[in-house]
Amino acid sequence: MVESRPRRAGELKRVIRTVRIAQSERNDVVIDLREAEQARLELLAEALEGVSQDLPQDHEQLLLGILPGQPPRFWVDATSFVVMGRDKRQYQFAKDTRLGRTILAESGDVEAIADAVTRYVAERIVEREQAIESDWLSKAIRSRRGALAAGAPRAPAKSMLVIW
Repeated sequence: MVESRPRRAGELKRVIRTVRIAQSERNDVVIDLREAEQARLELLAEALEGVSQDLPQDHEQLLLGILPGQPPRFWVDATSFVVMGRDKRQYQFAKDTRLGRTILAESGDVEAIADAVTRYVAERIVEREQAIESDWLSKAIRSRRGALAAGAPRAPAKSMLVIW
C-alpha cells in the first residue's frame, strides 16, 4: 500500500514552473543550433562574395544565396546547395539529381567548401557557354543544309575551325 503524503499548497505551481524552465532551456539549445547553422552559412556566403560579384550578368541560373528553411541552405543553383552536416560543424556541398542526392564535397573548413563551390560555378559557366556555342553551330549547319537542299547556288567552301 502506497502512503500518500499531503501535498503542500502551491507545490504543483512550483513543479510546473520547474518543468517550463527546463523546457525553455532545451528550446534555447535548439535555437542556438539553428542560429549556429545560419551563422556558418553566412561565413560561406562572405567567402564567396567575390565569386558572386564576378558572375556574368546574363547568368540567371546561379543563385549563390542563403534561403531560410529547416535546415537553412546556401543555394548555388536550382539543384545544388550547401547545408550543415548532422554535427552542425561539417559543410556538405550536395547536388540533387534524378538518381538521388550526391555529396560533391564535405569539410569542416569553410575555405575548402568555398573552393569546391567556386569550381562548380566555373564548370557551370563553361558548360553554358559550350551549350550556347553548340546551338549556334548546329543552327548554322542546318541553315546551310537547308539552303543547299533548296537549290541555292553553292558558295565557295570556307573552312570552319571549331574548337571544343
